[in-house]
Amino acid sequence: MIQIRIHGRGGQGVVTAAELVAIAAFNEGKYTQAFPVFGVERTGAPIQSFVRISDQVISTREQIYEPDILIIQDQTLLTGVNVFSGSDSKTQVIINSALSPAQIYQNIKKNNQTKGWPKLLIKEKNIFTSPATEIALEIFKKNLVNTVILGALARYTKLITLASIKKAIAVKFADKNPELVSLNMRAALKAFSL
Repeated sequence: MIQIRIHGRGGQGVVTAAELVAIAAFNEGKYTQAFPVFGVERTGAPIQSFVRISDQVISTREQIYEPDILIIQDQTLLTGVNVFSGSDSKTQVIINSALSPAQIYQNIKKNNQTKGWPKLLIKEKNIFTSPATEIALEIFKKNLVNTVILGALARYTKLITLASIKKAIAVKFADKNPELVSLNMRAALKAFSL
């Protein structure tokens, strides 16, 4: 079973991102589960959502404490919240940032030491960055990065295909304006292609 934890802020589509990953994996014949953590729900507040993907029926219903993949939709969370809790040397991390993975890794190490958080176990080679905010601002004219970062997920992890993500977008946004569906597909493709 692959466990994904998504960190972001209210209003960035964190819950929708989890649902889209689950739909995409389901379309590839996998068993899936997606759910958020409900707490103080306000724009800008740190929030989490979770996705499990498996070849077998998923019976567990708890939060994800030891993620295989972390998606960080807002890099400002790196200094305020211990988003790496439960991660290890195999955890893959996709971060919305224009910085290089090496720069991000050095910033994370320095911040963890400053905050006194547990030793950072993730490896620099498992950090991937995507300028998702830049892409979102270009395409949507606002910082809505959920479909953008999923293009990066498909590119870096090969867990699900870009075609499945596009199909999930079409399903999830079927009742929306067709132009919105097209823009979201374009955003995912751009992140996948960088």
